[in-house]
Amino acid sequence: MEGRLPAHLEAGAIMRLAQAEGGFATVLARGERDAGTILIVTLCRGAGGVLYERMPQLDGTRKFLAAKREDPDNPQEFAEYLARRQRQDQDMWLIEVDIAYPQRFVAQLDELR
Repeated sequence: MEGRLPAHLEAGAIMRLAQAEGGFATVLARGERDAGTILIVTLCRGAGGVLYERMPQLDGTRKFLAAKREDPDNPQEFAEYLARRQRQDQDMWLIEVDIAYPQRFVAQLDELR
């Protein structure tokens, strides 16, 4: 079993990477300091929200995969989904990242692990 970084350290690293890549990141929900689950909402120029969460893979790794995409015709549904997830798991960290190349950014996170 591989060691896991405390959630607050990983959240900080995600935010610093976003800034280093020319983007902006903010914590929407601060979860349990050491063991909280981390979910990431990516945006590109404030639009096109995609929720990523880490999912176990067959090879034992855990990669960030797109779990929910914002419908441009109904952005309220995406916001309601995020609020529901927060109510279900109050230990969860929710980090929003606005960056030019969201998919590339998330791929970099998987490479860092």
